[in-house]
Amino acid sequence: MSTFETIQEIIVDQLDKEKEEVQPATNFREELEADSLDLFQIINDIEDEFDIKIETEEGLNTVQDIVKYVDEQLA
Repeated sequence: MSTFETIQEIIVDQLDKEKEEVQPATNFREELEADSLDLFQIINDIEDEFDIKIETEEGLNTVQDIVKYVDEQLA
């Protein structure tokens, strides 16, 4: 499973959305209507899944932003 697919599953589970709604260019706040608590939980789940630490939410506005961040941490 790709980084995107894993993160997509986490977001779908946390926000109770359909997979089709969670695409790389999808914006968390505007399109998925995620609030700060939602983002906190998503980031916690991603950290647990990939065994990394995400230091900041700054600049992580879209699904692709998080995928890129995770890939960089794993490189």
